[in-house]
Amino acid sequence: MNLVKVGDYELPDDLYYYEQHTWVKIEGDEIVRVGLDKIGLARAGKIVYIRVKTGKEIPQGKTFGTAEAGKGVIPLYAPISGSILESNPNVDKRSVTALNEDPYGEGWIVKIKPTNLAAELKTLKHGASVTSWAEEEIKKID
Repeated sequence: MNLVKVGDYELPDDLYYYEQHTWVKIEGDEIVRVGLDKIGLARAGKIVYIRVKTGKEIPQGKTFGTAEAGKGVIPLYAPISGSILESNPNVDKRSVTALNEDPYGEGWIVKIKPTNLAAELKTLKHGASVTSWAEEEIKKID
């Protein structure tokens, strides 16, 4: 895995980024992992509580849960459509340390079985499009 450095942030280049600061990591044909990117974490403040909907079908762009953070409650938006198979046992309402400290590794949030992966990946930021998007998003951090 290589990292794309944008300002003070490093974004793994093997991930696909949704405009609402969730990311997708492809784990084969049937499952993807989803998490919250570091820019989203910086905008929200430290996450203290998280709630997600498992076992539900969720369309791209709709909320699959919420996170309580230093700057209030933030919605978590699905970067792709699919069925939420499971949530990360290391990131739940009892403990969100992994999310705050390792959002691209142990701090992933849910696994989704995608329903339209190929088409929806084309709508996400990846490769060269990550840098300009991230630069604009960093400007929004207060």
